[in-house]
Amino acid sequence: MGAGVEAPGRKGRRILPGFGLTMGVSVLYLSLVVLIPLSALVFNQTGLTWSKLWEVASDTRVLASYRVSLTTSAAAALADSVLGLLVAWVLARYEFPGKKAFDALIDLPFALPTAVAGVALTALYSRNGWIGSLFDPLGIRIAFTPLGITLALMFIGIPFVVRTVQPVLEDMERDTEEAAATLGAGRWRTFRKIVLPGLLPPLLTGFALAFARGIGEYGSVVFISGNMPMRTEIAPLLIVSKLEQFDYAGATAVALLLLLLSFLLLLVVNSLQRWMRKAAR
Repeated sequence: MGAGVEAPGRKGRRILPGFGLTMGVSVLYLSLVVLIPLSALVFNQTGLTWSKLWEVASDTRVLASYRVSLTTSAAAALADSVLGLLVAWVLARYEFPGKKAFDALIDLPFALPTAVAGVALTALYSRNGWIGSLFDPLGIRIAFTPLGITLALMFIGIPFVVRTVQPVLEDMERDTEEAAATLGAGRWRTFRKIVLPGLLPPLLTGFALAFARGIGEYGSVVFISGNMPMRTEIAPLLIVSKLEQFDYAGATAVALLLLLLSFLLLLVVNSLQRWMRKAAR
C-alpha cells in the first residue's frame, strides 16, 4: 500500500477509542446530578400556576431580594476578579517565605462550613467587632448592610478566581514580556498589551464562578445580612422563609425566577468568553 493511501474504513477514525462509552457516562452523570433535579423544580406540581408565578414575580419584597442578591454577588465577583488576579500574580511570579502556607489558605473557604464563616464574619464586622468597631465611629456600618453581604460573598468567592487564573499565569511564557521590555515597553504597557489579553478568559471564568456561587450562597450570608426585608434580605433566604411557611408554590416561583436570571447572566458571560477566545486567536 502506498505511503499516501489510507486503509479502507479508517477515514475519520479517532486515535483514542471509547467516545460512545465516555459520552454516555457523562450524559448520565450530568442528568442525574443537574438536569433531573432542575427538571423536577420546573415540573413539580406544588400548586404553582401562571397567575401565582406572576404574583410572586411582581411582589416588591421578591424583587428587592433579587436586587440584593444580584448586586452584591456582582460587586463581590468584580472585587474578587481584581484581588484574585493580584493574589494569583504573587503566587505565580514570586518566591517568599511561607508561600506554601499562603497558597493553602486560599482554599480555606472551600473547606470551611459556610455557617462558621458567617458567624466569624458577623463577629468581626459587627459594631462591637474588631473591624466593625473601627468604622462605627465614622458612621460606617458593615454588618447587617449590603456592604457586609458583599464582603461575605468576597470571602467565599475569591478562591474561584485565584485557582482559575493561577495556572494560566504559571504556564505563560515570559519570552514575550522580556522582548517587550527590551524594546522599551514599560511594565504597565507590557501587562496591558501582552499579559492581560491571555488572562481575560480565565478572569471571566473566575468571575462567572464567583458570581454563580454568590447568587446561591446562604450559610455565610444569613448571619451578616440581618435578614431585613426590602433592605438586606437575599433571595435564598426568602425561599427558605416561604418553605417554613408551607408556601411551596411561592418558594418554587422564587427559585424558578432565580434560576432563570442566573442562567441568562451566565449565558452572557460564557458568550463573552467565546468571543474573547476567538478574538485572541
